[in-house]
Amino acid sequence: MTDTDAIDPSVPPSGDGCVDCDAAGGWWFHLRRCASCGHIGCCDSSPSQHATAHYKATGHPLVRSFEPGEEWFWDYSGDELYESGPELAPPAHHPGDQPVPGPAGRVPDDWARSLHR
Repeated sequence: MTDTDAIDPSVPPSGDGCVDCDAAGGWWFHLRRCASCGHIGCCDSSPSQHATAHYKATGHPLVRSFEPGEEWFWDYSGDELYESGPELAPPAHHPGDQPVPGPAGRVPDDWARSLHR
């Protein structure tokens, strides 16, 4: 991992789901956690792609998956995947009972048609 200065392992995640989708009443497919500030955003397959928007707005280059069982990091600045990295403040993923896509009650029946591929 090249930009370890962009990681603050003491910062907890900003919530259980995409902060921006929650504010707008939207939904997400998968979640990403900013390794600098803990912001939880939705992935690039999600309709609103808030994790990438957060990177573009802040310059925070590293995200970690916020999905159960996934420990990889993505470096936006170098378009690189890292299979692992430093431990971040808990929790390491969204609640196990939170559905994917989520959150419950906001995902349309035809959700797969809204995904970016």
